Amino acid sequence: MPVSGSIEFDVKAPPEKVMEAIADVESLPLWSSSHRKVEVKSRHDDGRPAQVWMAISTMGVSDEQLVEYSFGDNNVSWELVEPSGQQKAQSGAYVLTPSAKGTSVKFDLTVDLKIPMPGFLVKRGQKMALETASKGLKKFIEEGK
Repeated sequence: MPVSGSIEFDVKAPPEKVMEAIADVESLPLWSSSHRKVEVKSRHDDGRPAQVWMAISTMGVSDEQLVEYSFGDNNVSWELVEPSGQQKAQSGAYVLTPSAKGTSVKFDLTVDLKIPMPGFLVKRGQKMALETASKGLKKFIEEGK
């Protein structure tokens, strides 16, 4: 059964800078403790990542996944290309909105795990992913890459 969550937070930087940091997927291991290794397999015509392979580990569960990124003017989304060792499906998105503080960011994540896990563990993993996406990304941008 898919599990979804979202979080909203503010970053003291313009949307262009936030988008630049999100598109810099090779830097994910610098601000996301779940990402062990990241490799861009292909790029869009504008140089932004298209297909990206990632080695991740959350709560002691390791996985390798290939995701496809799509970029809009104020949003980034991704989908799992094919089921991974631990996931049937995954989708995520960042939506950026200019604000008086810089940029308001909304992060959504949906994961459908292959292996049955107790609900409280799934929720804990989801909470960790959402917190990493907010606190880690915010710190990475505001304190400089």
